[in-house]
Amino acid sequence: MESMIAVRDLEKGFVLHLQGGVKLSVLKRVNLAVGRGECVALSGPSGSGKSAFLRLLYGNYKPEGGNLFVRHEDEIVDMGKVGSRLVLDMRKRTLGYVSQFLRVIPRIPALQVIMEPMRALGISMEEARSMAEYLLVRLHIPQRLWGISPTTFSGGEQQRINIARCFAVPYPILLLDEPTAALDAANRNIVVELIREARERGAAIVGIFHDEEAREAVSTRIFEMSLDEEKK
Repeated sequence: MESMIAVRDLEKGFVLHLQGGVKLSVLKRVNLAVGRGECVALSGPSGSGKSAFLRLLYGNYKPEGGNLFVRHEDEIVDMGKVGSRLVLDMRKRTLGYVSQFLRVIPRIPALQVIMEPMRALGISMEEARSMAEYLLVRLHIPQRLWGISPTTFSGGEQQRINIARCFAVPYPILLLDEPTAALDAANRNIVVELIREARERGAAIVGIFHDEEAREAVSTRIFEMSLDEEKK
């Protein structure tokens, strides 16, 4: 199986400047490979570095040790050495990310928020609009809200806009940070279907799923992460 993500002895820590400069080691000697069509669910207690690991994969943080390789089109990229311009191109073409919070420009309508990543790839206005409308309907966002900024939406509605924006593009790699949080059972089931469909088309998926039912429904394997003191 072709690896889309290859992590070798990855290490990452953070300095707590407001607590006297204490150094907190979060990730230590992490090894993981993820291939096409896999959905790896990160599991472990709070503080074990699950969200930090996703942000490293997305290029928000730089590793302090080890290697983190990501396949971007025909290139293997070392995320510890990549420049900001290439990171932006990877986010445009390769890395889809559903965070726990929707971050969009105020006053931009929900429909345009979902269309934007497709338009950035050169997809026509008509095709982008059609896909955005399809996802809005599928995720039960009422049509009366499509022309309104999602910053005014409820938490569950914002999460569904976040998901629609990510799944509008067939990214080869998906990074999912609690994608079913704040969703009712019906909408959770729709998100589970979207994840399964992405996996079936060959996407490599790494996610955090505190919803055990959703995790069991979409994951091909569990990757256990532990607190640093447990690794010593």
